[in-house]
Amino acid sequence: MTQQRSLLDLDARGRVLTLGRETRIMGILNCTPDSFSADGLLRSAKGKINTAACLRYAGKLVDQGADIIDIGGESSRPGALSVPLEEEIRRVVPVAGILARKLKVPISVDTSKLDVARRCLDAGVSIINNIRAGRAAAGFLRMVRDYGASIVIMHMRGSPATMQSMARYRDVVNEVIAELKISVEKCLEIGIKKGRIIVDPGIGFAKTAEQNLELINHLDRLNVLRLPILLGTSRKSFIGKVLRHDAAGRLMGTAATVTAGVLRGAHIVRVHDVKEIKETLKITDAILNARS
Repeated sequence: MTQQRSLLDLDARGRVLTLGRETRIMGILNCTPDSFSADGLLRSAKGKINTAACLRYAGKLVDQGADIIDIGGESSRPGALSVPLEEEIRRVVPVAGILARKLKVPISVDTSKLDVARRCLDAGVSIINNIRAGRAAAGFLRMVRDYGASIVIMHMRGSPATMQSMARYRDVVNEVIAELKISVEKCLEIGIKKGRIIVDPGIGFAKTAEQNLELINHLDRLNVLRLPILLGTSRKSFIGKVLRHDAAGRLMGTAATVTAGVLRGAHIVRVHDVKEIKETLKITDAILNARS
């Protein structure tokens, strides 16, 4: 089924992103030393932030086909502990500023801390990708509203340190949809425009491998929310469980999940391997858009 075209109203500066016939790619830039996928640009917890290296890496992702760059300064792998506020600011804000100034694509920041998000928005970021957005404080959501930024509402229970103990569902698809709906309604009540909200089912966050597969297989049911769907499966452990590969060997599994997700209605995919996934999406989108 061909995706319907729509516009994502990214920010108050008038930046928009067309969604529909072409699946959009969010390229991952991890400013961490402890990413589960071993792609963090910091080599130690107190490592110096090399903004020039981050700019080169992000520029390469854009050249390969990324439509958005998503910066993260705190690992969200299962069991990960929170990074202190000042450390996350040190890791993320300078990178956000230089990318927002130098790159033509919109910049997203993956953070759940209000002060990090605010400083990044001041630096020119367009999207706040908050893994805890479903339970974000009203003050955080009001800040997003006041800046006119977009927000990704992801489904998660607990925190990265506790979430895998909370993967208990009678019907994972219906429960994820119901919990996302509550979060979206909270955003709308606070005044965030519907055209600036993206939903993410939270693959790998408080879900077992089997539940992740079930969510991807029934991703089209999230269309009941009438919002763009972001899917983040890149190199995740449920792929490794099926293939018995470590993170470095999960590219083909990631491509398979991306294809399945797009065929089920995903509008944006968040990935590490932009070049390879761009080629995957060219074929997947061509199939979806082919005339019968």
